[in-house]
Amino acid sequence: MGRGTTPGRMARVAPMLAILPGRTWATGEFSGEVPTLATAWSLSPVVPALLLMTMLYAAGLWRLWRDGHPGRGIAMIEAALFFAGMGVLALAMVWPVDAYGAWLLSAHMGQHMLLLALAPPLLLAGRPMAAVAAALPPRWSKALHRALLPLAPGFGRTLALATFANVAVMWGWHAPAALALVMRSGPAHWVMHGSFLLAGLWLWALLWQRIRDDVAGALSGAIAIVVVMMQMGFLGALLTFSQRIVYPVYADRATELGIAAFDDQQLAGLIMWVPSCLPYLAGALWLLARELRRMGKRLD
Repeated sequence: MGRGTTPGRMARVAPMLAILPGRTWATGEFSGEVPTLATAWSLSPVVPALLLMTMLYAAGLWRLWRDGHPGRGIAMIEAALFFAGMGVLALAMVWPVDAYGAWLLSAHMGQHMLLLALAPPLLLAGRPMAAVAAALPPRWSKALHRALLPLAPGFGRTLALATFANVAVMWGWHAPAALALVMRSGPAHWVMHGSFLLAGLWLWALLWQRIRDDVAGALSGAIAIVVVMMQMGFLGALLTFSQRIVYPVYADRATELGIAAFDDQQLAGLIMWVPSCLPYLAGALWLLARELRRMGKRLD
């Protein structure tokens, strides 16, 4: 035992640790403790970031909306979508999906889809940078803008590269060898989920630009969405119809929760194949509707 550690102290600390099965991701160790909804909490490095971003956004809303101007700068529906996106992030990373992702392939795939397909469009719909700029003092806001500007060079605004990044993280991290690495390593786990979220934010930032801007090319955005949907659907179909266990590491763990390994794998494929495509489908329809309106105006 370490200095100052006594058996009595360890006895008091042990019950506290027992309710945090998600800690295994941070250490890279698998505890073997099946989580329940009451214990499926993951106190991860993202928790402070989520709290900070939520507080900054709320402070920005307060400054924009004070003096009886709700909806000024950021519409109420946009703010609601942002907080919904933060809720999706908490669901995926804090409780309960992350803890169950160590046991169920379906939960693991669901977590990926929340980070890649659902959280990014919701967060960006809320205009987070406008809220953060309003929350910070003017000098800090200008400094932040100057610091972020070099991070978005020309290639960062290229839709083809953003589309490729989404396809690459989807296929790369779902390779059996890559997933086996993630199950052994806490740092690899966080790198994987960070790459899913960043790739999703990159693509959806460009898509939102095309949704909001009449000048931007809506058709190219719709094509990018179709490409990502096709790749996601193909990977989901492979899992759904595979006649063998693709990820053996989950074979025994799923049965601990009373789910057959093949059933868990098929559910994972269906999650990726059907519901995960819905945000992309909605975005594609929106972009196509905008392009049709533009074509109609030209004909008039």
